Amino acid sequence: MHDQARVVIIGSGIAGSSIAYHLTERGWRDIVVLEQGPLTAGTTSHAPGLVGQLRSSISLTKMLVYSISLYKQLRVDGKPGYFEVGSLRLASSKERMEELKRQVGFSKSVGLEAELISASEARRMFPMMSLEGVEGALYLPTDGSGKAPILAQAMANIAQQRGATFYAHTRVTGIEVVNGRYRPLTPRRAKFARRL
Repeated sequence: MHDQARVVIIGSGIAGSSIAYHLTERGWRDIVVLEQGPLTAGTTSHAPGLVGQLRSSISLTKMLVYSISLYKQLRVDGKPGYFEVGSLRLASSKERMEELKRQVGFSKSVGLEAELISASEARRMFPMMSLEGVEGALYLPTDGSGKAPILAQAMANIAQQRGATFYAHTRVTGIEVVNGRYRPLTPRRAKFARRL
Protein backbone atom coordinates (compact mmCIF):
# COMPACT_ATOMS: atom_id res chain seq x y z
CA MET A 1 0.00 0.00 0.00
CA HIS A 2 1.31 3.43 -0.90
CA ASP A 3 1.96 5.88 1.93
CA GLN A 4 2.31 8.88 -0.40
CA ALA A 5 1.64 9.90 -3.99
CA ARG A 6 1.89 12.95 -6.19
CA VAL A 7 -1.85 12.75 -6.94
CA VAL A 8 -4.63 11.11 -4.94
CA ILE A 9 -8.00 10.77 -6.68
CA ILE A 10 -10.99 9.94 -4.51
CA GLY A 11 -13.52 7.89 -6.49
CA SER A 12 -12.95 5.53 -9.41
CA GLY A 13 -16.11 6.34 -11.35
CA ILE A 14 -16.12 7.91 -14.78
CA ALA A 15 -14.76 11.24 -13.46
CA GLY A 16 -11.98 9.76 -11.31
CA SER A 17 -10.97 7.23 -13.95
CA SER A 18 -10.96 9.96 -16.59
CA ILE A 19 -8.66 12.12 -14.46
CA ALA A 20 -6.27 9.18 -13.98
CA TYR A 21 -6.45 8.36 -17.71
CA HIS A 22 -5.66 11.90 -18.81
CA LEU A 23 -2.90 12.50 -16.26
CA THR A 24 -1.16 9.26 -17.23
CA GLU A 25 -1.60 10.18 -20.89
CA ARG A 26 0.46 13.28 -20.08
CA GLY A 27 3.19 11.22 -18.45
CA TRP A 28 2.22 11.37 -14.77
CA ARG A 29 2.82 8.03 -13.01
CA ASP A 30 2.69 8.61 -9.24
CA ILE A 31 -1.13 8.49 -9.09
CA VAL A 32 -3.37 6.65 -6.64
CA VAL A 33 -7.14 6.25 -7.00
CA LEU A 34 -9.18 5.32 -3.91
CA GLU A 35 -12.67 3.80 -4.10
CA GLN A 36 -14.82 2.96 -1.08
CA GLY A 37 -16.45 -0.02 -2.82
CA PRO A 38 -15.69 -2.07 -5.93
CA LEU A 39 -13.94 -0.13 -8.68
CA THR A 40 -16.23 1.84 -11.05
CA ALA A 41 -19.35 0.55 -9.25
CA GLY A 42 -20.55 3.67 -7.39
CA THR A 43 -22.76 6.41 -8.82
CA THR A 44 -21.31 5.75 -12.28
CA SER A 45 -23.04 2.36 -12.37
CA HIS A 46 -26.42 4.15 -12.28
CA ALA A 47 -25.69 6.80 -14.93
CA PRO A 48 -28.45 6.97 -17.58
CA GLY A 49 -26.02 7.21 -20.48
CA LEU A 50 -27.30 9.98 -22.78
CA VAL A 51 -24.33 11.91 -24.17
CA GLY A 52 -25.34 15.14 -25.87
CA GLN A 53 -22.53 17.35 -27.13
CA LEU A 54 -24.16 20.68 -27.94
CA ARG A 55 -23.90 23.20 -25.11
CA SER A 56 -24.18 26.97 -24.91
CA SER A 57 -20.42 27.52 -24.60
CA ILE A 58 -17.66 26.72 -27.08
CA SER A 59 -15.39 25.16 -24.44
CA LEU A 60 -18.04 22.76 -23.09
CA THR A 61 -19.13 21.74 -26.59
CA LYS A 62 -15.52 21.10 -27.67
CA MET A 63 -14.88 19.10 -24.50
CA LEU A 64 -17.90 16.89 -25.24
CA VAL A 65 -16.90 16.48 -28.90
CA TYR A 66 -13.48 15.32 -27.65
CA SER A 67 -15.15 12.99 -25.10
CA ILE A 68 -17.20 11.28 -27.82
CA SER A 69 -14.10 10.79 -29.98
CA LEU A 70 -12.43 9.09 -26.99
CA TYR A 71 -15.50 7.05 -26.00
CA LYS A 72 -15.75 5.57 -29.50
CA GLN A 73 -12.33 3.95 -28.97
CA LEU A 74 -12.91 2.51 -25.48
CA ARG A 75 -13.76 -1.14 -24.91
CA VAL A 76 -13.67 -3.69 -22.11
CA ASP A 77 -13.31 -7.33 -23.20
CA GLY A 78 -14.32 -6.27 -26.71
CA LYS A 79 -17.55 -4.59 -25.50
CA PRO A 80 -17.97 -0.99 -26.64
CA GLY A 81 -18.89 1.71 -24.15
CA TYR A 82 -20.47 4.14 -26.60
CA PHE A 83 -23.28 3.78 -29.14
CA GLU A 84 -23.76 6.52 -31.70
CA VAL A 85 -27.53 6.72 -32.15
CA GLY A 86 -27.98 10.47 -32.67
CA SER A 87 -30.35 12.86 -30.95
CA LEU A 88 -33.20 15.18 -31.89
CA ARG A 89 -34.05 18.60 -30.48
CA LEU A 90 -37.62 19.48 -31.37
CA ALA A 91 -39.05 22.94 -32.05
CA SER A 92 -42.69 23.44 -31.08
CA SER A 93 -42.80 27.12 -31.99
CA LYS A 94 -41.48 29.40 -34.72
CA GLU A 95 -39.22 31.08 -32.14
CA ARG A 96 -37.73 27.76 -31.08
CA MET A 97 -37.16 26.86 -34.75
CA GLU A 98 -35.17 30.09 -35.16
CA GLU A 99 -33.12 29.12 -32.10
CA LEU A 100 -32.40 25.71 -33.62
CA LYS A 101 -31.21 27.43 -36.81
CA ARG A 102 -28.74 29.44 -34.73
CA GLN A 103 -27.63 26.23 -32.98
CA VAL A 104 -26.84 24.64 -36.36
CA GLY A 105 -24.47 27.51 -37.18
CA PHE A 106 -22.88 27.36 -33.73
CA SER A 107 -22.46 23.57 -33.96
CA LYS A 108 -20.74 23.71 -37.31
CA SER A 109 -18.42 26.50 -36.12
CA VAL A 110 -17.03 24.19 -33.40
CA GLY A 111 -16.81 21.08 -35.59
CA LEU A 112 -19.97 19.36 -34.40
CA GLU A 113 -22.10 17.79 -37.13
CA ALA A 114 -25.68 19.12 -37.01
CA GLU A 115 -28.58 19.30 -39.42
CA LEU A 116 -31.94 21.06 -39.38
CA ILE A 117 -34.67 18.65 -40.46
CA SER A 118 -38.43 18.80 -40.99
CA ALA A 119 -40.99 17.44 -38.54
CA SER A 120 -41.78 14.56 -40.90
CA GLU A 121 -38.07 13.65 -41.17
CA ALA A 122 -37.85 13.66 -37.38
CA ARG A 123 -40.85 11.36 -37.20
CA ARG A 124 -39.22 8.92 -39.64
CA MET A 125 -36.32 8.70 -37.18
CA PHE A 126 -38.62 8.41 -34.16
CA PRO A 127 -41.98 6.96 -35.31
CA MET A 128 -43.60 7.17 -31.84
CA MET A 129 -43.37 10.97 -31.95
CA SER A 130 -46.50 13.06 -32.39
CA LEU A 131 -46.19 15.74 -35.07
CA GLU A 132 -48.73 17.99 -33.36
CA GLY A 133 -47.23 21.46 -33.01
CA VAL A 134 -43.76 20.39 -34.17
CA GLU A 135 -42.13 22.89 -36.55
CA GLY A 136 -38.95 20.93 -37.16
CA ALA A 137 -35.93 19.51 -35.37
CA LEU A 138 -32.18 19.72 -34.95
CA TYR A 139 -30.52 16.37 -35.64
CA LEU A 140 -27.13 15.67 -34.04
CA PRO A 141 -25.98 12.35 -35.59
CA THR A 142 -22.92 11.78 -33.38
CA ASP A 143 -24.77 12.12 -30.05
CA GLY A 144 -25.48 8.80 -28.43
CA SER A 145 -25.65 6.57 -25.44
CA GLY A 146 -22.70 5.71 -23.24
CA LYS A 147 -22.38 2.82 -20.82
CA ALA A 148 -20.61 4.69 -18.04
CA PRO A 149 -19.33 1.59 -16.16
CA ILE A 150 -17.65 0.28 -19.33
CA LEU A 151 -16.17 3.68 -20.19
CA ALA A 152 -14.89 4.14 -16.62
CA GLN A 153 -13.41 0.62 -16.50
CA ALA A 154 -11.71 1.08 -19.88
CA MET A 155 -10.09 4.36 -18.77
CA ALA A 156 -9.11 2.82 -15.43
CA ASN A 157 -7.51 -0.16 -17.20
CA ILE A 158 -5.46 2.10 -19.45
CA ALA A 159 -4.44 4.34 -16.53
CA GLN A 160 -3.27 1.27 -14.60
CA GLN A 161 -1.29 0.01 -17.60
CA ARG A 162 0.44 3.40 -17.63
CA GLY A 163 1.33 3.23 -13.95
CA ALA A 164 -1.60 4.54 -11.87
CA THR A 165 -2.61 2.44 -8.86
CA PHE A 166 -6.25 1.82 -7.97
CA TYR A 167 -7.39 0.63 -4.51
CA ALA A 168 -10.91 -0.74 -4.13
CA HIS A 169 -12.67 -1.00 -0.74
CA THR A 170 -10.64 1.90 0.65
CA ARG A 171 -12.80 4.50 2.34
CA VAL A 172 -11.60 8.05 2.88
CA THR A 173 -13.11 9.48 6.07
CA GLY A 174 -11.48 12.89 6.02
CA ILE A 175 -8.78 15.05 4.55
CA GLU A 176 -6.10 16.53 6.76
CA VAL A 177 -3.67 19.33 5.91
CA VAL A 178 -0.18 18.75 7.30
CA ASN A 179 2.53 21.31 6.48
CA GLY A 180 0.49 22.62 3.57
CA ARG A 181 -0.13 19.16 2.08
CA TYR A 182 -3.40 17.27 1.91
CA ARG A 183 -3.61 13.79 3.38
CA PRO A 184 -6.70 11.54 3.05
CA LEU A 185 -7.67 9.70 6.23
CA THR A 186 -9.04 6.17 6.35
CA PRO A 187 -11.07 4.70 9.24
CA ARG A 188 -7.83 3.56 10.91
CA ARG A 189 -6.26 7.00 10.36
CA ALA A 190 -3.38 5.49 8.40
CA LYS A 191 -0.78 7.86 7.02
CA PHE A 192 -2.29 7.62 3.58
CA ALA A 193 -4.83 4.85 3.02
CA ARG A 194 -5.45 1.35 4.24
CA ARG A 195 -7.74 -1.27 2.82
CA LEU A 196 -10.85 -2.08 4.88
